Amino acid sequence: MWGFTEEQFAWFGLTVGITAFMLYMLFIVVQLAWESKAGKFGTFVIFTGLAFGMLGFLVKAVIQYWIDK
Repeated sequence: MWGFTEEQFAWFGLTVGITAFMLYMLFIVVQLAWESKAGKFGTFVIFTGLAFGMLGFLVKAVIQYWIDK
């Protein structure tokens, strides 16, 4: 499709698509903390509980970068 291989298309969808989705989820978490007036500790708890999974995806990308280097 458009001169891309299946591997390139899958990489783009995974990396760019999921990154955009994660940024949108981060916006939702920030909005949730803001609207609930959670305070500093409450915001920390919200980010720890809801955004911790995103950290694994970012760490995976960094580890793959180091391995491929």
